[in-house]
Amino acid sequence: MPRFPCPQGNPETTWFVKEVQRGLRKRYPHGIPAQVQERADFEADVIITKGYPGYFLVVADFINWAKDQGIRVGPGRGSGAGSMCAYAMGITDLDPIPHGLLFERFLNPERPSMPDFDVDFDERRRGEVINYVTAKYGEDRVAQIITYGTIKAKQAVKDAARVMDHPFNVGESLTKAMPPGRHGQGRLAGRPLQPRVQAICRGQGVPRARRERATPGRSRRDRAGPGGLKRQWGVHAAGVIMSSEPLMEVIPILRRLQDGQIITQFDYPSCEKLGLVKMDFLGLRNLTILDDAIANVKANRGIDVDLDELSKTLDDPATYELLARADTLGVFQLDGGGMRTLLRLMQPDSFEDISAALALYRPGPMGANSHTNYALRKTGKQEIQPIHPELSEPLADILEPTYGLIIYQEQVQHIAGRVAGYSLGKADMLRRAMGKKKKEILDAEFGPFEAGMSANGYSAAAITALWEILVPFSDYAFNKSHTAAYGLVSYWTAYLKANYPAEYMAALLTSVRDDKDKSALYLNECRHMGIKVLPPDVNSSIGHFAAVGSDIRFGLEAVRNVGRNVVECIVAARADKGRFTSFEDFLRKCPATVLNKRTIESLVKAGAFDSLGHSRAGLVRVHEAYVDALAEEKKQEAIGQDSLFGDFGFGDDEGGAVALVALPTIPELEWDKQTLLTFEREMLGLYVSDHPLFGIEHVLAAHADTAIATLMGEERRRDGDTVTVAGLVTSLALKRNKKGDLWAIATVEDLDGAVECLFFPQMYNQVAAMLAPDTVVAVRGRVNLRDDSLSIYAQDLTLPDIKEGPRGPVVVAMSLRQATGGRVEELRRVLGQHPGVTEVHVRLTQPDRTVLMRLDDSYRVTPSPALFGDLKALLGPTCLV
Repeated sequence: MPRFPCPQGNPETTWFVKEVQRGLRKRYPHGIPAQVQERADFEADVIITKGYPGYFLVVADFINWAKDQGIRVGPGRGSGAGSMCAYAMGITDLDPIPHGLLFERFLNPERPSMPDFDVDFDERRRGEVINYVTAKYGEDRVAQIITYGTIKAKQAVKDAARVMDHPFNVGESLTKAMPPGRHGQGRLAGRPLQPRVQAICRGQGVPRARRERATPGRSRRDRAGPGGLKRQWGVHAAGVIMSSEPLMEVIPILRRLQDGQIITQFDYPSCEKLGLVKMDFLGLRNLTILDDAIANVKANRGIDVDLDELSKTLDDPATYELLARADTLGVFQLDGGGMRTLLRLMQPDSFEDISAALALYRPGPMGANSHTNYALRKTGKQEIQPIHPELSEPLADILEPTYGLIIYQEQVQHIAGRVAGYSLGKADMLRRAMGKKKKEILDAEFGPFEAGMSANGYSAAAITALWEILVPFSDYAFNKSHTAAYGLVSYWTAYLKANYPAEYMAALLTSVRDDKDKSALYLNECRHMGIKVLPPDVNSSIGHFAAVGSDIRFGLEAVRNVGRNVVECIVAARADKGRFTSFEDFLRKCPATVLNKRTIESLVKAGAFDSLGHSRAGLVRVHEAYVDALAEEKKQEAIGQDSLFGDFGFGDDEGGAVALVALPTIPELEWDKQTLLTFEREMLGLYVSDHPLFGIEHVLAAHADTAIATLMGEERRRDGDTVTVAGLVTSLALKRNKKGDLWAIATVEDLDGAVECLFFPQMYNQVAAMLAPDTVVAVRGRVNLRDDSLSIYAQDLTLPDIKEGPRGPVVVAMSLRQATGGRVEELRRVLGQHPGVTEVHVRLTQPDRTVLMRLDDSYRVTPSPALFGDLKALLGPTCLV
């Protein structure tokens, strides 16, 4: 274990106790409660007895260093959040006592156990923390951990076929036909082969000329040989070994040539057996989002958001309203479709509900229907039954917060201590034994448990009833220390989305800017929230997405062919020389680095010059002439060549350069909407200023049985399921098979996501005339899951009729004070008098917030002067957006 450099005259144990006391005074400035001091003293005795003060000091040191450097650190992870000493020293940021977190779940005084803090950092700056500990404790004492990849079933088949000199397509054909592995193991042992695999093993499906040479049946049999062997090495994603002695004296190490990184040659289990301590430095993207969102709030509103202050109350009404509506797309660990369904059913109104949702939304509790039972009991739709009448009062305070259900491992420990006289340490050992589900172990544990409860006066019926509940529940009860700590990150992200929506969504979009599908999903979420996402702009954009009032401005770095260096030059020129007033002014003020024809064209097509009053098509036509003319001037300036006529006073009032080359006039012409949007999507990866599908959402919904985002999300359909999706064909690639027949891969995109649809020769021949880019289609087909990717094997294609009805929604603006019961009822009446197929959106405004609501399909209307007149009479002449 690494030795912490304590001040002179202070051994690690003494300095550890001093640091704990100093931290407690900081955490409780108005006086340390007796319960807190007692808990800290108990923990300190255990930590010192086990010899771990140095470990706590080392972890606290690099965490607090990171916080001092402005690096966002997670509030805790795993069982470590149950330690009061860790909370005092700043290792964790959640007070364990109010949340019922147990130190014994982290470090059991009654059995040998190592402490293990896993720490989350802003993923962009995790490397800085590793560099800090390397510099502080010595390069020879800090190393990252090697990992070894083993050969799984599919890789074994490919390797065996290659080594045995079989044609490449033999291994490929076999692996594509193999059924998927279970739990990521990729094994076939004991499972029947699919017909396709059996056919290949018999030599069918392999070119006749190669059958004699290639014996795929033998290839598959021989793959058992290399299966499980080590194939290659890598580096552990987060683990770092820190030692008090030079590692070279303990284990073999290596230096990676690419970056000089020191890496162990033993994997972690081997290092652990030698007594080496692993520390996990994890990068968490949501901490990056939090950091960016807080910076956005400061830049946009001048408000400092203090997450530590938020953690003291955890009672923001807007946050719980957002959770109850399940508007949690983009909220940490609460944005899945199934989780949102649970939140709607649960109607969370306290931090305990957030913690419970994270613990319940897992296979074990869901298999026992505990998640639904919790939600129904919370909302009063299901009666709470005690485990046994004798246990109702003794366990009330333990089970009341979770409505009579055992959700957390800590509850199992508390129950064993309360009714059977177990210490919390022995109760943790009992919980572990229950989880193993072995009869001999359970029989051995039942005796002391029964004796303890009998001694406390409980009947045999009560003992049996409790045991039969505890055994299955302890198997999937969750560690509350972890779910509460991560629940705090969920609360923070939900708070920011509820109270600072534009700033939070800007940070979220920045975090997924390289993921086209996620970007489209969150961009559509912005639209649903009434947040306008504006195209990039040379006069207001920075590198990443940024909040501008209640809107979001696209970042310049997101534009294709525009690098970070170019963006920094544009932002610096704007700051030094003022806003750009025209295209020519932009080129004159920016350095030569920016004057690249490809870069300028990309900015034009992305809409970055729209605010200067020029049309995109006009700029594309003349931008090369402007760049050629002004780049030459800048080149002369760079080598100190002034204009020959500069001394005669020509030029602007500030003595600027003289334009000796006549620049062409920018023509006043523009592309049609479809062309403009196509270029915009090409440059930004998605549609921003508009979308070809706006206004026909109801048509897509009528032809599809699932949204693409739902299909591609966490709750995917099973392999082979039949689905129908509808959307725009955004790309089309034609292929030829070995027979020369044409087939196609089409990317179909709706407002939420995109999916690849494969049209094989027979199907393609039927639909070739209809399948074209920028066409709205509905595709029915079979789900294909391979290597964790999803596509659709098309079986039918139709073209929805999108010509009927108008293309855009009717948007009605009304202030919050107008939204009285009578006014809303009158609005319903007006809309009902003009039925049709066009959506209606209501933009509800208040001084510091705007919410866009999409009305139910029963309120669709036919836009007409009569409708607009009625709306203006009801809500005022400016009510139509």
